[in-house]
Amino acid sequence: MQYLLAIESSCDETAAAVIDDSLNVRSNIVASQEALHQRFGGVVPEIASRAHVERIIPVIDEALQKSGVKLEQLSGIAVVTEPGLVGSLLVGLTAAKTLAWILDLPLVAVNHIEAHLFACRMAAGRDIFPAVGLVVSGGHSNLYDCRSETDLELLGSTIDDAAGEAFDKVASLLGLPYPGGPSIQKAAEGGDPEAFRFPRSFIRDDELHFSFSGLKTAVLYEAQGIPGRHETPPELTPQRVADIAASFQEAVVDVLVAKVRLAVRQRGHRAVCLGGGVAANGCLRDRLEQAAADDGFELIVAPRELCTDNAAMAAIGWKLLQEGRTAPLDLDVTPGLVRAD
Repeated sequence: MQYLLAIESSCDETAAAVIDDSLNVRSNIVASQEALHQRFGGVVPEIASRAHVERIIPVIDEALQKSGVKLEQLSGIAVVTEPGLVGSLLVGLTAAKTLAWILDLPLVAVNHIEAHLFACRMAAGRDIFPAVGLVVSGGHSNLYDCRSETDLELLGSTIDDAAGEAFDKVASLLGLPYPGGPSIQKAAEGGDPEAFRFPRSFIRDDELHFSFSGLKTAVLYEAQGIPGRHETPPELTPQRVADIAASFQEAVVDVLVAKVRLAVRQRGHRAVCLGGGVAANGCLRDRLEQAAADDGFELIVAPRELCTDNAAMAAIGWKLLQEGRTAPLDLDVTPGLVRAD
């Protein structure tokens, strides 16, 4: 049996996992920074990178101990190098390079978004490609043509805010706690999704891009009033908050589902993979399951523990190793967001 150590530090979660060559996850440790960023309503890059420095070694050590695998039993080191926050990515890469050099092991660079889609392959336990892939998170709203586990073509992405970012900002506008995704979903349970008709940008276009900035602004005006007008907006009662949350969530889900269905028609694939933090949203899952039944495609969703950032999904490193796609020790990170042309 061979073992791969995977490291993930692209944003605000410090994570490490040990995966064997049959893709069994022997350990998957995640140190959350949620409490550190909560009062800011979003991730603060400097705080995130400093927290990674403090946590990376203990997290790796815990992953190894829990797996029962010793350093000398490892066959390779996989590390997420793109996309993400530059300071955060560098902490994980530095740890991975150090271990690879000391242990004389191959180093594998993993793309964070591709790993989210590979989590669907892990959940299925079989080959699921070709497929349309949707990754929705705090930093990404991307559609892919997944021709194989490691051959992905970006079809469309957000031109402004990602879906998860919009959830966080709208939650803040409504006085709901961070992170916004779970807060909005919980508030929406008591709301009317048709109470407000918020915009659904690009929903009828043939392009596969997303835009959530206009939707976020519409919620701002509904919650706080339109600048320049001297009208006092209605009080944000619990019911009004619930109705706004439900209507906002419905608008986001409408757009995501519409674009997935369009991508399926355009590419002719009979499977859809869903990953990323927003993939944990119950409304999105339910609506995509209905679309799958109506349109005749298979929906494969990453389990909730593999939707949020973690290192187990970097098991894609095994596939890269098998293809001989190792990285040199002068490897650098590629920060930022992924955008379609």
